[in-house]
Amino acid sequence: MRRREGFSTENGVNSRSPDKTHVDKFISALKHAKNLAFFSFLPIPNPLTLFALRGYNFYNEWGKVVKGVESMFIGEYQHNMDVKGRVAVPAKFRNKLSGGAIVTRGLDKCLFLFSAEEWEKLAEKIISLPLTQADSRAFSRLMLAGAADCEIDAQGRILIPDYLRKYAGLEKEVVVAGLYNRAEIWDMARWNGYKAETEEKSEEIAERMGELGL
Repeated sequence: MRRREGFSTENGVNSRSPDKTHVDKFISALKHAKNLAFFSFLPIPNPLTLFALRGYNFYNEWGKVVKGVESMFIGEYQHNMDVKGRVAVPAKFRNKLSGGAIVTRGLDKCLFLFSAEEWEKLAEKIISLPLTQADSRAFSRLMLAGAADCEIDAQGRILIPDYLRKYAGLEKEVVVAGLYNRAEIWDMARWNGYKAETEEKSEEIAERMGELGL
């Protein structure tokens, strides 16, 4: 078989294809991207470029990245809670919670909403905390004893137990905010106050995060 000049037939791959190290770095960057806005600036890959990538099924890798984005809780949504304590779950969150949803006491007087999978990961970490430490016991009681299973009804709502509504001060207007691996449910007035305070301290907070290596 005659070989074309300038090309390698090894593994059927074009020798002029991009260096594998660069491809690894590119795919790694995509996998670790956590900001949805990041993806809006990505160009659509050229099919010829994809074909040339050494040793990769790029379409499969890209599919994994997209699937990762779909599994995130992202965005801020305002809803009204009815008199029975039912709150609509944002449509974009419902698929993530189709396998089960857990709501529990959160920090800063809000509620945490987890998928069953994420809740299991957190619960395993909590129960591994040393029982001899008072803070560990207090945190375990806060998170675990207050947890409740929630089913999404036909209208896309979950019923929040009365004791959790009282804890978070939920009355009617609520905010459901996505924070990557969980959602938070806030009283709207409390959320607006908390957000305004945080925004005023944004530079100070950013500096502290920088000290932590973020």
